[in-house]
Amino acid sequence: MTHVNPQREAIILFLKGLRDEIVTAFEKLEAGERFQRKPWDHHSGGGGEISVLRGNVFEKAAVNWSGVWGPHFPMQEASGPFFATGVSLITHMANPHAPTVHMNIRYIETADKSWFGGGYDLTPMGLPYAEDTEHFHAVAKNSLQPFGSDIYECFAQQAREYFYIPHWQKERGIGGIFFDHYNTGDRPKDLQLWQNVGKTFLEAIVPIYERRISQPYSGEDKERQLHMRGHYVEFNLLYDRGTRFGFLSGGNPEAILCSMPPVVKW
Repeated sequence: MTHVNPQREAIILFLKGLRDEIVTAFEKLEAGERFQRKPWDHHSGGGGEISVLRGNVFEKAAVNWSGVWGPHFPMQEASGPFFATGVSLITHMANPHAPTVHMNIRYIETADKSWFGGGYDLTPMGLPYAEDTEHFHAVAKNSLQPFGSDIYECFAQQAREYFYIPHWQKERGIGGIFFDHYNTGDRPKDLQLWQNVGKTFLEAIVPIYERRISQPYSGEDKERQLHMRGHYVEFNLLYDRGTRFGFLSGGNPEAILCSMPPVVKW
């Protein structure tokens, strides 16, 4: 499967532009440190770029792009040659009042089908705020409203189910939206929905960070955050599809494990 065609190149261009926009917005909040970028090559074709920030506001933030292809799709839902591209990000904040956020949008083609996937979700580290939850979900709902009145509820329910941690019998955070294998047969509309999710991410998270990153906190607050991060690690290593796909497809372990927090306690 060749990776060069206009549709794929347009999607990659959008993803890289979105990555750059998010990096710029996070650096503005950090007001000092900058993302360090590191390219990597995939063994069967393509590669990606890791972008990691370690600063005073973002204890660690990673905003990664990848575009890879190969002869064998590594998951059970499809087979044969594949092409996969996406942007995935995670934040771990210095201030425990500022929640961790995750966003991913991806596009995958195999020999006989293609689909979009992604979403974003919010994880307060033991210190949730109702106004943050309301804002985050309101932006997500508005982003999907043009595509059908029932889509937000569907994607929100899928997030509740996907980000559930069975051994703790709870959701990872306060939810968001999640979708996978999205292909209604109307490609232009599906593409627009997918892009809208990516474009509205900053609107969902930046106002929350502007409220929280300078908020006073105690040593007890920090301890709570570090222990809650443990649940995040457990989910990503045990249940996350992206982690599994990355390893099974021979991806870059450094990029795959960028979601891990810099400091955590159990």
